[in-house]
Amino acid sequence: MSTQPKSAERQEESIIPYRVIAIIASIGIALYLVFHFLIPSLKPYANYPLYVVLLVGGGPLLLMLVRKMFHLEFSSDLLAGISIATSVILEQYLAGSLVVLMLSGGQALETYAIGTASKVLEKLAKRAPTIAHRKRGETLETIAVEQIQIDDILVIFPHEICPVDGEVAQGKGVMDESYLTGEPFLLSKAPGSAVISGSINGEVALTIRAKKLAVDSRYAKIMEVMRESEQKRPRMRRLADQLGAWYTPLSVFIALLAWAISGEAIRFLAVLVIATPCPLLIAIPVAIIGSISLSARCGILIKNPVVLEQLDQCKTIIFDKTGTLTYGKPVLTDQLIFNKHDPKEILQLAASIEQYSKHPLSSAIIEKAKEEKLPLLEVKQISEPKGAGLKGNINEHEIVLTSRKQLSRYGLNAERLPEGIGLECVILLDGQLVAYYRFHDAPREESTSFIGHLAEKHGIDKIMLVSGDREEEVKYIAEHLGIRQIYASQSPEEKVAIVEKERSLAKTAYLGDGINDAPALVVASVGIAFGQNSDVTAEAAGAVVMDNSLRTVDEFLHISKRMRKIALQSALGGIFLSMAGMVIAAFGYLPPVAGAIAQEVIDVVVILNALRTAWRPKHFIDMG
Repeated sequence: MSTQPKSAERQEESIIPYRVIAIIASIGIALYLVFHFLIPSLKPYANYPLYVVLLVGGGPLLLMLVRKMFHLEFSSDLLAGISIATSVILEQYLAGSLVVLMLSGGQALETYAIGTASKVLEKLAKRAPTIAHRKRGETLETIAVEQIQIDDILVIFPHEICPVDGEVAQGKGVMDESYLTGEPFLLSKAPGSAVISGSINGEVALTIRAKKLAVDSRYAKIMEVMRESEQKRPRMRRLADQLGAWYTPLSVFIALLAWAISGEAIRFLAVLVIATPCPLLIAIPVAIIGSISLSARCGILIKNPVVLEQLDQCKTIIFDKTGTLTYGKPVLTDQLIFNKHDPKEILQLAASIEQYSKHPLSSAIIEKAKEEKLPLLEVKQISEPKGAGLKGNINEHEIVLTSRKQLSRYGLNAERLPEGIGLECVILLDGQLVAYYRFHDAPREESTSFIGHLAEKHGIDKIMLVSGDREEEVKYIAEHLGIRQIYASQSPEEKVAIVEKERSLAKTAYLGDGINDAPALVVASVGIAFGQNSDVTAEAAGAVVMDNSLRTVDEFLHISKRMRKIALQSALGGIFLSMAGMVIAAFGYLPPVAGAIAQEVIDVVVILNALRTAWRPKHFIDMG
């Protein structure tokens, strides 16, 4: 399957790329101003650069807009095309060139934004390993990753990227899986430890046994989900297009009616000049640019300007759990020891095993051992069978860390355990229950107030928690924050399916921080990356909250709401003034030149109002 996103299906390109037309228009307008105002001897030639702009830039745009007209797509762009043609007929070349610049510049920005997902795929593809070192007997051969077979013995050199999912067969070292998990941990590896494709090996070479083909390994699956998600990316109808859908045909109708009633073609031209959709082409982009500037000052990086238009319209908001609603740092709070074992001895054994695990509770156990100044012991063998817990051998003793649900697997029951709430694990020593640990992954200080105010203050009808974590962990946080709809143990593919379903019912925002959230961020109406844990996540999202604060997310909600309000004020106010001018022009009281001047005055008023989006109000947060 091709990694090239289907941008052409989403954004119709002109014959010449929009960015090239925008550059040509900028240069042509600049030369006109220089010739006309700064070099008197070249004033007679001032219009020549504008001829080039209108011919090279306006011509392809007009062809594209004619195609739209035949498809009955009456957007603000179409009226801009009519305005370009009208300006040429009226010899208003500067006005026409400005319309070319505004139209091409806006289209170039949108095309760039739509293409960001392809950059994500490019980053993933460039990072994907292409070769592996297969060991057969005493021979080491370099092969393509596609040649790797299940149970092949592979050697991962220091600092190399693991090509397939597998388990360590020989050697001890560390691997960095943060690129895939979003968790900033270096995970220790010993014989039996699981390794995942895409992780980076540390200083020591490891020998692993392949458990999956490269095409079925985790890294390839994430690429596949990202590719499919980009093709499912929603095509949002821009605010200017929504308004232009009725403004454009109405303007043309008034112009034709004036011509038909009066019999004077000049009235048709006069109406179109005053009808030039600058309030749509200028006011909304200016409002967006002002909001982008304000967002940056608030610690929000806008990757796709469309999110500013869409966020305030979202009725559903979906959260990842760890690192988004919580701090993502579980703490060991309770240790219940059975059969008079030494708590420190059990903690030392547990921490020694957990250094080889990627489970989110591992770091809490290891940190507790560090606090107690307990040295970690050597582990001879490690394994983590799916659903069975973590097993290891230390000093001829078998240590198992698992959940209460898995006790029956070992012939034990949970009668001696306290009621299970939130994060927990049990520890077995040589088949006997010796300890019960309880953890607490604290919700962010502002999580409760943030979740609580979304419905009342921002019109959110549905709040959901979708996480890859265990159900009991997700339930604990959801109950604490008052979230009723939860989905636990969700893979990236399952997250995408949930977001797609919700998006089909209402515009949906998704907040997440790890690479596993990247596909869901792409398919959501608005994808917001929380923090900077993953550059892939940041590229996939429409906006990035840089400081890991839900208060900043609240600011973003208000920025979007305020931007849309001011943009509509400016656009509708400008349209109202333009329509008043159109009526006057239709009756013959506003000739084309005067109409052009009137339109410029309207533009100035509209732009000044739209610029208010860059100002920060005194009261900008309404959460508790």
